[in-house]
Amino acid sequence: MILDNDRLDQYKLDSLLYCFCGGDVLPEEIYNRWETHFNIPIYQVYGSTEVGHVCYSRIDKKPKPGTIGLPLRSRECMIVNPATLEPVSSGESGELLVSSPYTLKGYWNKPDETERTCVSIGGKVFCRMGDFVCEDEDGQLYYVERSADLIKHKGYRISASEVEAILQDHPTVIGACVVGVPDVRVGERIKAIVVLKEGARGVGGSDLIKWCRERLASYKVPAYIEFRDMLPKSKVGKLLRREIRDEERRRVSKGKDPVPVIPE
Repeated sequence: MILDNDRLDQYKLDSLLYCFCGGDVLPEEIYNRWETHFNIPIYQVYGSTEVGHVCYSRIDKKPKPGTIGLPLRSRECMIVNPATLEPVSSGESGELLVSSPYTLKGYWNKPDETERTCVSIGGKVFCRMGDFVCEDEDGQLYYVERSADLIKHKGYRISASEVEAILQDHPTVIGACVVGVPDVRVGERIKAIVVLKEGARGVGGSDLIKWCRERLASYKVPAYIEFRDMLPKSKVGKLLRREIRDEERRRVSKGKDPVPVIPE
Protein backbone atom coordinates (compact mmCIF):
# COMPACT_ATOMS: atom_id res chain seq x y z
CA MET A 1 0.00 0.00 0.00
CA ILE A 2 2.91 2.34 0.70
CA LEU A 3 4.51 1.61 -2.66
CA ASP A 4 1.22 2.22 -4.47
CA ASN A 5 0.52 5.55 -2.76
CA ASP A 6 0.52 8.26 -5.41
CA ARG A 7 2.12 10.75 -2.95
CA LEU A 8 4.98 8.48 -1.88
CA ASP A 9 7.67 10.72 -3.36
CA GLN A 10 6.44 13.68 -1.29
CA TYR A 11 7.57 12.06 1.96
CA LYS A 12 11.08 11.93 3.36
CA LEU A 13 11.67 8.37 4.59
CA ASP A 14 15.45 8.22 4.82
CA SER A 15 15.22 7.60 8.60
CA LEU A 16 13.65 4.20 7.90
CA LEU A 17 16.18 1.52 8.89
CA TYR A 18 14.38 -1.79 9.40
CA CYS A 19 11.22 -3.22 7.87
CA PHE A 20 9.57 -6.50 8.79
CA CYS A 21 6.76 -8.46 7.16
CA GLY A 22 4.50 -10.93 8.97
CA GLY A 23 1.10 -12.52 8.52
CA ASP A 24 1.91 -14.00 5.13
CA VAL A 25 4.81 -14.65 2.80
CA LEU A 26 6.09 -11.48 1.15
CA PRO A 27 5.76 -11.63 -2.67
CA GLU A 28 9.19 -11.34 -4.28
CA GLU A 29 7.93 -8.67 -6.68
CA ILE A 30 6.97 -6.41 -3.74
CA TYR A 31 10.28 -7.14 -2.00
CA ASN A 32 12.20 -6.10 -5.11
CA ARG A 33 10.16 -2.92 -5.65
CA TRP A 34 10.63 -1.93 -2.01
CA GLU A 35 14.38 -2.49 -2.04
CA THR A 36 14.73 -0.57 -5.30
CA HIS A 37 12.79 2.40 -3.95
CA PHE A 38 14.17 2.57 -0.38
CA ASN A 39 17.51 0.75 -0.75
CA ILE A 40 16.74 -1.38 2.34
CA PRO A 41 15.37 -4.94 2.52
CA ILE A 42 12.19 -6.21 4.15
CA TYR A 43 12.89 -8.90 6.74
CA GLN A 44 10.47 -11.73 7.40
CA VAL A 45 8.86 -12.69 10.72
CA TYR A 46 6.88 -15.88 11.36
CA GLY A 47 4.79 -16.96 14.33
CA SER A 48 1.28 -17.53 15.66
CA THR A 49 -0.94 -16.70 18.61
CA GLU A 50 -0.30 -20.12 20.17
CA VAL A 51 3.50 -20.08 20.06
CA GLY A 52 4.41 -16.41 19.68
CA HIS A 53 7.28 -15.47 17.38
CA VAL A 54 9.10 -18.46 15.91
CA CYS A 55 11.44 -17.20 13.16
CA TYR A 56 13.17 -13.99 12.15
CA SER A 57 15.35 -13.10 9.20
CA ARG A 58 18.88 -12.21 10.27
CA ILE A 59 19.40 -8.46 10.00
CA ASP A 60 23.12 -8.74 9.29
CA LYS A 61 22.58 -10.12 5.78
CA LYS A 62 20.16 -9.83 2.89
CA PRO A 63 17.14 -12.13 3.33
CA LYS A 64 16.84 -15.07 0.97
CA PRO A 65 13.71 -14.88 -1.24
CA GLY A 66 10.93 -17.03 0.17
CA THR A 67 12.51 -17.66 3.56
CA ILE A 68 10.72 -16.99 6.84
CA GLY A 69 14.02 -16.83 8.71
CA LEU A 70 15.86 -18.77 11.40
CA PRO A 71 14.07 -20.22 14.44
CA LEU A 72 14.69 -18.34 17.66
CA ARG A 73 16.98 -20.10 20.13
CA SER A 74 14.10 -20.39 22.59
CA ARG A 75 11.99 -22.33 20.07
CA GLU A 76 12.43 -26.01 19.21
CA CYS A 77 11.16 -26.76 15.70
CA MET A 78 10.43 -30.09 14.01
CA ILE A 79 9.35 -30.71 10.42
CA VAL A 80 7.25 -33.87 10.27
CA ASN A 81 4.99 -36.00 8.12
CA PRO A 82 1.52 -34.80 9.24
CA ALA A 83 0.07 -38.32 9.16
CA THR A 84 2.77 -40.05 11.24
CA LEU A 85 4.45 -37.11 13.04
CA GLU A 86 7.78 -38.66 12.04
CA PRO A 87 10.54 -36.22 10.98
CA VAL A 88 10.92 -35.81 7.22
CA SER A 89 14.21 -36.23 5.38
CA SER A 90 16.54 -33.27 5.03
CA GLY A 91 15.27 -30.79 2.43
CA GLU A 92 11.77 -32.27 2.27
CA SER A 93 8.68 -30.29 3.20
CA GLY A 94 6.42 -31.22 6.09
CA GLU A 95 4.25 -29.78 8.82
CA LEU A 96 6.01 -27.49 11.31
CA LEU A 97 5.78 -28.33 15.02
CA VAL A 98 7.01 -25.85 17.65
CA SER A 99 7.77 -26.26 21.34
CA SER A 100 9.13 -23.94 24.03
CA PRO A 101 8.47 -23.11 27.68
CA TYR A 102 6.19 -20.31 26.46
CA THR A 103 4.02 -22.09 23.88
CA LEU A 104 0.41 -23.10 24.35
CA LYS A 105 -0.16 -26.39 26.19
CA GLY A 106 -3.91 -26.54 25.61
CA TYR A 107 -7.09 -24.55 24.88
CA TRP A 108 -9.37 -23.62 27.78
CA ASN A 109 -12.39 -25.97 27.87
CA LYS A 110 -11.71 -27.19 24.30
CA PRO A 111 -10.38 -30.75 24.62
CA ASP A 112 -10.98 -31.67 20.95
CA GLU A 113 -9.10 -28.62 19.69
CA THR A 114 -6.32 -29.26 22.20
CA GLU A 115 -5.98 -32.85 20.95
CA ARG A 116 -5.76 -31.67 17.33
CA THR A 117 -3.18 -28.96 18.03
CA CYS A 118 -1.00 -30.11 20.94
CA VAL A 119 1.01 -33.31 20.64
CA SER A 120 3.49 -34.89 23.05
CA ILE A 121 6.84 -35.96 21.56
CA GLY A 122 9.80 -37.01 23.69
CA GLY A 123 8.16 -35.68 26.82
CA LYS A 124 7.61 -32.22 25.33
CA VAL A 125 4.39 -30.59 24.12
CA PHE A 126 4.58 -29.39 20.53
CA CYS A 127 2.05 -27.17 18.76
CA ARG A 128 1.03 -28.23 15.26
CA MET A 129 1.28 -25.07 13.19
CA GLY A 130 -0.76 -26.34 10.25
CA ASP A 131 1.90 -24.85 7.95
CA PHE A 132 4.16 -26.79 5.60
CA VAL A 133 7.79 -25.67 5.54
CA CYS A 134 11.20 -26.96 4.50
CA GLU A 135 14.69 -26.25 5.82
CA ASP A 136 17.77 -25.30 3.82
CA GLU A 137 21.42 -26.09 4.52
CA ASP A 138 21.77 -22.93 6.65
CA GLY A 139 18.88 -23.88 8.93
CA GLN A 140 16.54 -21.26 7.50
CA LEU A 141 12.91 -22.23 7.01
CA TYR A 142 10.97 -21.73 3.80
CA TYR A 143 7.21 -21.44 3.87
CA VAL A 144 5.56 -23.88 1.46
CA GLU A 145 1.84 -23.75 2.17
CA ARG A 146 -0.91 -23.72 4.74
CA SER A 147 -2.14 -27.30 5.06
CA ALA A 148 -5.70 -26.18 4.32
CA ASP A 149 -4.48 -24.56 1.09
CA LEU A 150 -2.84 -27.67 -0.36
CA ILE A 151 -4.88 -28.93 -3.29
CA LYS A 152 -5.18 -32.71 -3.55
CA HIS A 153 -5.38 -33.59 -7.25
CA LYS A 154 -4.86 -37.11 -8.65
CA GLY A 155 -2.77 -38.11 -5.64
CA TYR A 156 -0.57 -35.00 -5.82
CA ARG A 157 -0.40 -32.26 -3.18
CA ILE A 158 -0.29 -28.96 -5.06
CA SER A 159 0.67 -25.63 -3.53
CA ALA A 160 -1.99 -23.01 -4.29
CA SER A 161 0.54 -20.21 -3.75
CA GLU A 162 2.93 -21.72 -6.33
CA VAL A 163 0.23 -21.57 -9.02
CA GLU A 164 -0.77 -18.06 -7.89
CA ALA A 165 2.82 -16.87 -8.21
CA ILE A 166 3.02 -18.12 -11.80
CA LEU A 167 -0.24 -16.41 -12.72
CA GLN A 168 0.85 -13.16 -11.08
CA ASP A 169 4.02 -13.19 -13.18
CA HIS A 170 1.82 -12.69 -16.26
CA PRO A 171 2.16 -9.06 -17.38
CA THR A 172 -1.61 -8.42 -17.32
CA VAL A 173 -2.42 -10.07 -13.96
CA ILE A 174 -2.55 -8.00 -10.78
CA GLY A 175 -3.95 -10.66 -8.45
CA ALA A 176 -4.80 -14.37 -8.33
CA CYS A 177 -6.39 -16.79 -5.91
CA VAL A 178 -6.15 -20.56 -6.49
CA VAL A 179 -8.39 -23.10 -4.75
CA GLY A 180 -9.36 -26.73 -5.05
CA VAL A 181 -12.82 -27.55 -6.36
CA PRO A 182 -14.18 -30.93 -5.12
CA ASP A 183 -14.31 -33.61 -7.84
CA VAL A 184 -15.32 -37.24 -7.24
CA ARG A 185 -12.90 -38.59 -9.86
CA VAL A 186 -9.66 -36.75 -9.07
CA GLY A 187 -10.21 -35.41 -5.55
CA GLU A 188 -10.00 -31.73 -6.42
CA ARG A 189 -9.62 -29.73 -9.60
CA ILE A 190 -7.64 -26.51 -9.67
CA LYS A 191 -9.52 -23.26 -10.14
CA ALA A 192 -7.95 -19.81 -10.41
CA ILE A 193 -9.75 -16.53 -9.73
CA VAL A 194 -7.86 -13.79 -11.56
CA VAL A 195 -7.89 -9.98 -11.46
CA LEU A 196 -6.43 -8.23 -14.49
CA LYS A 197 -4.65 -4.90 -14.47
CA GLU A 198 -6.72 -1.89 -15.42
CA GLY A 199 -6.72 -1.44 -19.16
CA ALA A 200 -5.71 -5.04 -19.93
CA ARG A 201 -7.33 -6.16 -23.16
CA GLY A 202 -7.51 -9.34 -25.19
CA VAL A 203 -6.44 -11.76 -22.44
CA GLY A 204 -8.66 -14.77 -21.89
CA GLY A 205 -8.65 -17.95 -19.88
CA SER A 206 -6.97 -19.94 -22.65
CA ASP A 207 -4.05 -17.47 -22.68
CA LEU A 208 -3.47 -17.92 -18.95
CA ILE A 209 -3.82 -21.70 -19.24
CA LYS A 210 -1.13 -21.68 -21.92
CA TRP A 211 1.07 -19.45 -19.73
CA CYS A 212 0.77 -21.95 -16.86
CA ARG A 213 1.41 -25.00 -19.08
CA GLU A 214 4.71 -23.48 -20.18
CA ARG A 215 5.84 -22.97 -16.58
CA LEU A 216 4.23 -25.67 -14.45
CA ALA A 217 3.99 -29.45 -14.37
CA SER A 218 0.87 -30.60 -16.20
CA TYR A 219 -0.94 -31.67 -13.02
CA LYS A 220 -0.52 -28.16 -11.54
CA VAL A 221 -2.22 -26.33 -14.43
CA PRO A 222 -5.65 -24.86 -13.53
CA ALA A 223 -8.70 -26.53 -15.03
CA TYR A 224 -10.82 -23.42 -14.55
CA ILE A 225 -10.14 -19.69 -14.86
CA GLU A 226 -12.59 -17.05 -13.63
CA PHE A 227 -12.08 -13.31 -13.95
CA ARG A 228 -13.21 -10.87 -11.24
CA ASP A 229 -12.77 -7.19 -10.45
CA MET A 230 -11.32 -7.87 -6.98
CA LEU A 231 -10.35 -10.60 -4.51
CA PRO A 232 -11.56 -10.78 -0.89
CA LYS A 233 -8.88 -9.51 1.49
CA SER A 234 -8.60 -8.78 5.20
CA LYS A 235 -8.14 -5.27 6.62
CA VAL A 236 -4.38 -5.76 6.45
CA GLY A 237 -4.47 -6.91 2.83
CA LYS A 238 -4.15 -10.67 3.40
CA LEU A 239 -5.88 -12.80 0.78
CA LEU A 240 -8.95 -14.54 2.22
CA ARG A 241 -8.57 -17.75 0.25
CA ARG A 242 -10.96 -19.56 2.58
CA GLU A 243 -13.88 -17.38 1.45
CA ILE A 244 -13.41 -18.35 -2.18
CA ARG A 245 -12.80 -22.00 -1.30
CA ASP A 246 -16.03 -22.11 0.74
CA GLU A 247 -17.90 -20.34 -2.05
CA GLU A 248 -16.78 -22.94 -4.58
CA ARG A 249 -17.70 -25.82 -2.30
CA ARG A 250 -21.18 -24.38 -1.78
CA ARG A 251 -21.56 -24.09 -5.53
CA VAL A 252 -20.56 -27.72 -6.06
CA SER A 253 -22.84 -28.93 -3.23
CA LYS A 254 -25.75 -27.33 -5.08
CA GLY A 255 -24.85 -29.23 -8.24
CA LYS A 256 -23.47 -26.20 -10.08
CA ASP A 257 -20.38 -26.27 -12.26
CA PRO A 258 -17.35 -24.18 -11.20
CA VAL A 259 -17.91 -21.91 -14.22
CA PRO A 260 -16.46 -20.77 -16.48
CA VAL A 261 -15.02 -24.07 -17.61
CA ILE A 262 -11.70 -24.14 -19.46
CA PRO A 263 -10.91 -27.65 -20.83
CA GLU A 264 -7.78 -29.34 -19.46
